[in-house]
Amino acid sequence: MAPPRNVVKIAVQMRDAIPQLIQLDQARPLGAVLKELCDAWSLAHPERYALQFADGHRRYITENNRNEIKNGSILCLSTAPELEAERLLGGLQSGSREGRREALRHLAQLAPDMTFAQEVISRDGLQRLGTIIEDGDDLGEMLSLALKAFLQLMEHGVVSWETLSIPFVKKVVGYVNMNLMDPSVQPLSLRLLESVTLSSPALSQLVKSEVPLDRLLVHLQVMNQQLQTKAMALLTAILQGASFAERKHMLDYLWQRNLRQFIYKNIIHSASPLGDEMAHHLYVLQALTLGLLEPRMWTPLDLSSQEQRDQLQALRQAAFEPEGESPGTGLNVERRRSLGAREFRKLGFSDSNPEQDLLRVPPGLLALDNMLYFSRHAPSAYSRVSDGFVLENSSREDKHECPFARSSIQLTVLLCELLRVGEPCSETAQDFSPMFFGQDHSFHELFCVSIQLLNKTWKEMRATQEDFDKVMQVVREQLARTLALKPSSLELFRTKVNALTYGEVLRLRQTERLHQEGTLAPPILELREKLKPELMGLIRQQRLLRLCEGTLFRKISSRRRQGYKLWFCCLSPNHKMLNFGDVEEGTSPPAPESLPEQVPVADIRALLTGKDCPHVREKGSGKQNKDLYELAFSVSYEHGEEEAYLNFIAPSKREFHLWTDGLSALLGSPMGSEQTRLDLEQLLTMETKLRLLELENVPIPEQPPPIPPPPTNFNFCYDCSIAEP
Repeated sequence: MAPPRNVVKIAVQMRDAIPQLIQLDQARPLGAVLKELCDAWSLAHPERYALQFADGHRRYITENNRNEIKNGSILCLSTAPELEAERLLGGLQSGSREGRREALRHLAQLAPDMTFAQEVISRDGLQRLGTIIEDGDDLGEMLSLALKAFLQLMEHGVVSWETLSIPFVKKVVGYVNMNLMDPSVQPLSLRLLESVTLSSPALSQLVKSEVPLDRLLVHLQVMNQQLQTKAMALLTAILQGASFAERKHMLDYLWQRNLRQFIYKNIIHSASPLGDEMAHHLYVLQALTLGLLEPRMWTPLDLSSQEQRDQLQALRQAAFEPEGESPGTGLNVERRRSLGAREFRKLGFSDSNPEQDLLRVPPGLLALDNMLYFSRHAPSAYSRVSDGFVLENSSREDKHECPFARSSIQLTVLLCELLRVGEPCSETAQDFSPMFFGQDHSFHELFCVSIQLLNKTWKEMRATQEDFDKVMQVVREQLARTLALKPSSLELFRTKVNALTYGEVLRLRQTERLHQEGTLAPPILELREKLKPELMGLIRQQRLLRLCEGTLFRKISSRRRQGYKLWFCCLSPNHKMLNFGDVEEGTSPPAPESLPEQVPVADIRALLTGKDCPHVREKGSGKQNKDLYELAFSVSYEHGEEEAYLNFIAPSKREFHLWTDGLSALLGSPMGSEQTRLDLEQLLTMETKLRLLELENVPIPEQPPPIPPPPTNFNFCYDCSIAEP
């Protein structure tokens, strides 16, 4: 019979005694359980004992946490927490150095337990530990154990950090600023000061004034990962508690002292793996640094600011100066103003007055900063003179120009959203970007790469102004996917994001959609493979029917210009003849039997496409001929003893695919057009969904269930041929 659900089988140990195996009834009071255990070991005064978990931090078991005891747990019988706290605190007053060290070691070991911590705190344990830390008689293991126990007791939140005295905090600061110190003391001192800085505004000012930034830089440059982590933790805590002006001043100073380069080379690319805590602090440092951009992001253009107007003019002149505004051209004021307005429109502003576009917040002046940075640090990619972004788009007349200013403004908003500029730091996040520490002005450098990516994607999509939002959605996906890969440098980011073309984004979207629908599970893929032959036969039948219907083709050969511009071709109903002949424009397609010329399908040797066709082989390489190649196909056939050609120019890409597929099917060749691939995918998707309709919301396993082994005999089978008696 199974034991009741509230009864667990456990083992209880005690030093120098045989362990007891008992069934613990969770409904019984712990006092009764302790009395029973003490009676079994012949121990008097059961109130002086308590149960602890035998592993981990040896936490005391109380009525609040006893539900954590599971079947098979191992407990130990030990001294009650109040008596243990009294004993250890008394040991701190021992005249023996070894006795004090042993008391501190046990105190640090038990301090994480809340029950024990409350007993120590209620007996002024924090004050006694604080005295040891302030006296500093021993700067080695004793001080390290005292700091560790003090920290663990404070982290329970029973006592506020604001209750610490100024002399105590200054003493801990002194340990941080010392040169010769036990390697375990300074990480604990830094950790204590970090908690003080984050929890007490008054004491945080003391820490900020007493701990020089140069001292933290020294700790960061020591090849001790624990010390580096705690120094970075205190640094980010100080930065978080500083005002915006103080934070900017401190970060500028740290960057001047090459902190960024050191983090990039010696922490991020260290031989030892980056810990979770350091990753979090690097994320905080990145967020605080990017947060310096927030005021510019929320500041609109000031129409009365001469400096900002000069910046706009500098942006325009960097792109269009050689067009006629250089000194000595003799342009009057009105002509100069008209030229400037036209050039601002060419730059991609919505109006000749660019101030209106920059009144929007966000991105405010941050967009102008990005555009100026791009024009100054990547002039060849920007200017009209050097065949850059502006020249490429301002000279287009096919409505496919990419507006630089509008794109820059929207791209700045997008980057602020992806990098969470101005958002408060998360307490647990670790998703910093290694390339952020790879160069100065990382946000502006990222913009320079992104604006060129946007122009590239715009061309790949053959976008117009109406497609602007669609392009931005694709660019957002390109940037987000690449940032998620955490490239280690800006150059690697540039390589990866440029490899993520518009076509690749579409392919990834399709793959993810199929994964979400479960169509890439092995059983589904197997079903699709079984359906393919049947569906390919259906596509083949449709292609041949289309050939039987026939198509009007435009003629390009000079031999057939006797008043006709079109000719008609179709497949006979029995699929044995290609019938064709000239027709007049505007007339309905003729019946197959009325067409004067025929080519037997049996005489067809090959199907040629593109530049292999004889009627386009001699053409040039112009744009019109390139379009011609994409629509041209020919059929070579036996005409007596010679080889003849029937040449086609399809009216559309779809007709090209249908006819080449149909002719390939007649010749027994595979139908490999893009249209066939699309049709097959659509049919497979529809047919698969129909077959799986009854399995909707039913999880399909990736592997089939195992086939059970055959029975040892088949005596259970019934042989119908044997007549019953």
